[in-house]
Amino acid sequence: MTSAIIRATDCLPQPWKNGMGVTREIARFPVDADNEHFLWRVSVAEVNSASPFSAFPGIDRHIALLDGNGFTMVLDGSHEHRLHTPFEPFAFAGESHVDVALVGGATRDFNLMVRRAEALGSVTVCGEPGSHATDAASVLLFVLRGTAETAAGLLQVGDALRPDGTAFVLHEGSMAFVVRVSPRAG
Repeated sequence: MTSAIIRATDCLPQPWKNGMGVTREIARFPVDADNEHFLWRVSVAEVNSASPFSAFPGIDRHIALLDGNGFTMVLDGSHEHRLHTPFEPFAFAGESHVDVALVGGATRDFNLMVRRAEALGSVTVCGEPGSHATDAASVLLFVLRGTAETAAGLLQVGDALRPDGTAFVLHEGSMAFVVRVSPRAG
């Protein structure tokens, strides 16, 4: 695999699995897998109403607020999580019933979904200016603020890169998510 830039403008809207919202898929693996067979998937969802999240049994989900004032999630009717601070990932089980209450209008959020039986996933924030290495588990770089330079080209806000072990440079004031997926030990 070689590094491949995924431009935000190339990620077309598609309905949520439950049809109650819109998401823009950035990447999935395997590329040709459907929603029942991917190992991992990254997308940016638009949350415009208090619609419940789609259920993804057997999937670990990681979500982070990108834009807007956020929302409060109520998982399985009892556990409350406030997704109000941008760029702070929160992990939860995909089979959880998730209701939301918007804080002050529409939001956009970043989502990583990983098939629990096969892999472990994480989303970490990188905000230090300078050069950063990626490792074999790094499957995606997503620019949150500013720009990132890579051997494949310049990434701007909302752009992503499948890094294949290459380094990237964050400019002053820039931030990015580094998404990692590792196979579970058998």
